[in-house]
Amino acid sequence: FRNGHVVGAKINEYLLEKSRVVYQNPGEQNFHIFYCLFAGLDQDTKDRLRLGNPDKYFYLCEGSAILRRKMKEKKEQFEELGNAMDLVGFERDNQENLFVCLAAVLHMGNIEFGQDDNEYSFVKDKTGPLAIVAELMGIDPNLMGDILTVSVSVARGETFRRHLNEEKAAASRDAIAKSLYDRLFRWIVNRVNQLLAPTAEEMSLAVEIGILDDFGFEKFDTNSFEQLCINLANEQLQFFFNQHIFMLEQQEYKSEGIDIASISFKDNKDILEFFLAKLGVLAILDDESSFPKATDSTFVQKLHKQFDKLPFYSKPRTTTSDKFTISHYAGQVEYDGTGFLEKNRDSLPSGANELMQASKNPLVELIFKGTLSRTGTLTLGSVTSRRTGRLKKKPIHPAASVSKGGKTLTVGAQFKNSLQVLIEKMNQASPHFVRCIKPNHSKAPNKFDDQYVKAQLSYTGMLETTRIRKEGYAIRPTFEEFVQRYKTLAAQVTMASTAANSRKILTSAKLEGYQIGKTKVFLKYWHVDKLIELLEVVHKAASMIQKLVRGFICRRRFRKLVEQLRKEANEVAKLTAGVAGPIDVAYQKLKLLNTADEKRPKEEFAAKVKTPSPEPPKPLPEAVAKISPPSDLHTPPKEVKMEELSDDEDDEDDEKFDEDGDVFVSRNARFGKFGKEGTKQASVRWFKATQSDAVRNSMGDVQLWFHGIITRRQAEQRLVDKPNGSFLIRVSESQFGYSLSFRVTGRCKHYLVKQVNSGKYIIAGEARVHKTLEELIIYYQNNPINTDGDILTHACASEDRRGTEGMGTLLGGGSSSREEEAPHLPPRKASLAPGHRPGQHGKLTNSGASPNANKKMSTSQGTRQKGPPISDSGPPLPPRNKK
Repeated sequence: FRNGHVVGAKINEYLLEKSRVVYQNPGEQNFHIFYCLFAGLDQDTKDRLRLGNPDKYFYLCEGSAILRRKMKEKKEQFEELGNAMDLVGFERDNQENLFVCLAAVLHMGNIEFGQDDNEYSFVKDKTGPLAIVAELMGIDPNLMGDILTVSVSVARGETFRRHLNEEKAAASRDAIAKSLYDRLFRWIVNRVNQLLAPTAEEMSLAVEIGILDDFGFEKFDTNSFEQLCINLANEQLQFFFNQHIFMLEQQEYKSEGIDIASISFKDNKDILEFFLAKLGVLAILDDESSFPKATDSTFVQKLHKQFDKLPFYSKPRTTTSDKFTISHYAGQVEYDGTGFLEKNRDSLPSGANELMQASKNPLVELIFKGTLSRTGTLTLGSVTSRRTGRLKKKPIHPAASVSKGGKTLTVGAQFKNSLQVLIEKMNQASPHFVRCIKPNHSKAPNKFDDQYVKAQLSYTGMLETTRIRKEGYAIRPTFEEFVQRYKTLAAQVTMASTAANSRKILTSAKLEGYQIGKTKVFLKYWHVDKLIELLEVVHKAASMIQKLVRGFICRRRFRKLVEQLRKEANEVAKLTAGVAGPIDVAYQKLKLLNTADEKRPKEEFAAKVKTPSPEPPKPLPEAVAKISPPSDLHTPPKEVKMEELSDDEDDEDDEKFDEDGDVFVSRNARFGKFGKEGTKQASVRWFKATQSDAVRNSMGDVQLWFHGIITRRQAEQRLVDKPNGSFLIRVSESQFGYSLSFRVTGRCKHYLVKQVNSGKYIIAGEARVHKTLEELIIYYQNNPINTDGDILTHACASEDRRGTEGMGTLLGGGSSSREEEAPHLPPRKASLAPGHRPGQHGKLTNSGASPNANKKMSTSQGTRQKGPPISDSGPPLPPRNKK
């Protein structure tokens, strides 16, 4: 943030539940994006991605049933996703490659394996899903099949090939699918951070606000490795909460010299050491993951042996079970150790990474050439600058996810590192805690489950916080704050902010159980309620006194005003009586004179009136002419040299705008090849190179609403006599884009239409992106364009485009501009016709014309009175309304 405005953003991800991609528990669904693909993509794109019936995909749980219930919702979510990616700046190619990779993940789940007598696995149908995956990802299908069914290892310079059984081949397939989805997710986060990154100048004076949205404590019927990591994160955050709220509170008591017994609270430090110590759960899990012959059962047995005597750990009664129970601060959770080792290893089959790096799909190649940091963040080999759009090459370092000992970091190790980085950031900040409570399990309205809410309040630490606040001193104002607020209780107008005066106020309030520190007053929560009640009594008494005094003052003032009014009335009566007689006499005399005049003949009053002939106008000097402003502007005349008054100056005046006009913002530097942005020539080159088809309909004809490259004033001139809602689109000269002008009551409004990186269009300040200009027009013909409820109704049609400057230049036809019709003529200089008087509208003439032509024009214009100005490019401008 800088000066109250957002200048950039950055996202950090800590744990993606990618196992959901390949397997969902009963009642769960896969990630929303897979269902949105079927609901939002058009049929041609589905055919290109080889997507068929959703029920045919093994990874997609209840695909058709979910789409039948939520088709409209998923389609809207897909449209919002596309609009958001366009708005942030994702290129069209990247969006298409993203959907290709997601479709490949679904097809990968349909690869089926068989097994021969030697327990060697093989792909059942090499021309089916395997071929589709290879085609979409741009890889060799034969190499893909070998990687899934054969494990290759190198030891002491020798290469060993080991055939996998059917179960392990399926595990290899799932590992590649999870890795592809995981890297796609991390690439999106990486790309968003690039596009939203502030510049170095913006960051120099910026301040940051971080928002952590954690998972919340989880306890399901079956709890696996993901739930253990999530609950570990909540244990770490609860410890931070304890440190910040409770321990810091006790430290403040000690620093203020308050004699109070230590407040007890549940400290979960032992459980954190149980997870994160050198011989903790994650360390044992990493050791077991490094042994090829280790199993989930051996891992659980080591936990039993190591932690059996701890009070917060318990093992099941049956020795054959792979389950164990941990008593978290929020309650007991039973974990199933099945799949812990495989999820922690998260390793790809040998050769899979090299195969993906050789992919012909540029996105697949990019994300697999990137490396994972020690916290699991994807680091790419090149970074795209948000400001320039150019690629900045960075050397690709060796895998950052490799530990000092040469071993690849496991998921548990990455998660442990990310927690450490998170806590370091939080310790440097001033945290505020927001606890979200669900009223019921079923997400139903008007239903409050007491026990469910109580459980949440317990494991979020709210009940413990309430108890601590109740036992301790929740209110701790400084002496100055306390005295300034409650000094009226001691009947004092001014008091020094000291401990003695604070005690005096509390004594007058007859309170007990408080503490006076070195700089603060320590109060119980009910002390403040009592002080507020006493203040209300004082305030009511003060209000009563004020009411009586104000009433007395007002009544006395009223009596004075009544007496003054009575005196003034008497004086007016005396004055009226004194002047009534003379006025009556004068009236009678005038009446007699009027009667006498009526009797006289009318010929005596007739008189001949001669109309004086107008004097001929005096000629103005040739070098300088004084031009008066329009009648509605009360400004002194401006002295302008004739050769300086040109069409360019008038256009510059047209580009001035009010708060509803075009909002000009800087554009991407990729447009620099068209020339200097803000010039007409550059706008013409930009339009001819990129926009010639954007203003045509499906038949190839120019849209009725397109009026070429005209000024703001010319646009208003063409809309002035049109009904409300009439509109046109013109090419902007001030920057690469368009301007949408439309008519409302008494005026015209103008909006800037920008083109985003993906080639789509958006009205500046709006959030919705549109594929074409025609789609933008249709949308705002059915939806308000602003908070005033304005809707586009009538296009300013082709017959109103007469004299449109630059239409031929833009669209390749004949030119209507004078420069293009007569390129041999010298540049025009603006001049005023001889005989032009200040305040009289005239027509600009070409300095290259003959003197006789100027004289002829002067004769025709000399008798012309005030009227609308003459324009070369359309009907005359109407007189300006007086403001």
